[in-house]
Parts: sequence; structure tokens; C-alpha cells
Amino acid sequence: DYQDVMAGVDHLIDQGFIDENRLGVGGWSYGGILTNYIITKNTRFKAAISGASLGLYRSNFGHDQYVNWYNAEFKLPWENKELWEKLSPFNDIEKIITPTLWMGGAIDWNVPIMNSEQMYLGMKILGRETQLVVYPKEHHGIRRPSFQKDRLERYINWFDNYLK
Repeated sequence: DYQDVMAGVDHLIDQGFIDENRLGVGGWSYGGILTNYIITKNTRFKAAISGASLGLYRSNFGHDQYVNWYNAEFKLPWENKELWEKLSPFNDIEKIITPTLWMGGAIDWNVPIMNSEQMYLGMKILGRETQLVVYPKEHHGIRRPSFQKDRLERYINWFDNYLK
């Protein structure tokens, strides 16, 4: 997916639709997972927002609902350690220079908040620009209207701060 995203970005730049000096990237759930991968592989984005995403894949095994998918796609963690570690953005956290806002629900069993906490703490220790927002009593989809509003306002403020 990374190559597809970057090809799309390059095409939009070539067409004059976007400014290559003010690129932001972000997403929720799989969009957050892909965001994490992108910011460990590329430094051209000036800001990132990662919501309900993965950091250290093996730490999620048995905790989330994707055990069968993981097994079919990657094999079990002890059968294919190298791939599980290679895919984990946490293992490349020192490559992230993009200011990143991490977000998620405190009781998300789909993509546990510990992933965002680990990514945030790693970036903080490395002295990188980062912030963590955890919505209390929220699962994977943020449902409380005041939290939905807060999340969208934080998106706008984060990107305004780094892209304007």
C-alpha cells in the first residue's frame, strides 16, 4: 500500500493539486497503521495523525480480534518472527521525524491503545514533536459526540500548526 500512496501523492504534486512542502498524512484504524508505516519510511510529510493504530505487532497477538488474519497472512509470531518484527513500526521509531499526533480509545480491544502509547513514548524519548490523546471509556470508534468533535478539532489544529 505504501507504494500506491506515494505514487498517488507524486501524481497529485505533478498535477499541481497539492504543495509538496505542506504534506500531511493521517488515518484511523488501518489508515493509522498505514500512516505509521509511511512515517517510518518517508520524511517528506510535515505532520501526521495516527489514530487507533499498531506499533509493535507481536504485542497485539491474542489481544485483538485478528488472530486468524495474522496467522493466514504472516503465520504465527513464533513461526515467522522476522516478518512480524519487520512490519512493526515501533522497531523503526528512530526514523520518525514527522510531528505525530497519536489518538485512540482507552478501552479499544480492536487496536489497543498501548500501541499509540508505545509510539508516543518512543518519540518523546527521542525528543521528537508528538502528542498523545486517549479518550476515556471509548472503544475503536469514538462514539461520544463531544469526543468526536474534539477529535476533529485536534486534526484541524494539528495540521494547521504544521502545514500552514
